[in-house]
Amino acid sequence: MSYPHVRLFGGEHDKPTIEDGVIIGVGTGVGQSTYIGKNARIGKHCKIMQHVTICKDAVIGDRVFIGPNSSLYNDKYPPTRVSQSPIIEDGAIICGGARIGPGVIVHRDAVAGMGANVIRDIPEGEVWIGNPARYHMSRGEYNRRQRILMESLL
Repeated sequence: MSYPHVRLFGGEHDKPTIEDGVIIGVGTGVGQSTYIGKNARIGKHCKIMQHVTICKDAVIGDRVFIGPNSSLYNDKYPPTRVSQSPIIEDGAIICGGARIGPGVIVHRDAVAGMGANVIRDIPEGEVWIGNPARYHMSRGEYNRRQRILMESLL
């Protein structure tokens, strides 16, 4: 399948692998060596970095960022044929190395921190970190800290 409205990064040997039935929205970028399983749905203007694994049937909203080496899982007790794919809602951020468990919902504008092991739903606008992931701060505080960091670099 062709995705003319999507930027696919990587060369001949490390381009993304995209299985059958995948839908990817306009303006989305997919990093090298990323795997997207069958029938996954990815929204518009998402940024999916390199070496990301997205399980089959996953649902990813618009304007979602998924950091490098992150994984979305769908099998709670592998190996089974029971698929419980995660849902990542609009504006969510999945930081590098985070793992999103089967059936988990990362709600709108929520953040899964670096290396977080997310086994429960993250409520809207909350930042969770750790293993297992737990509440750390609000998205408003996250955005404030991000702004301060960016301003310090100017």
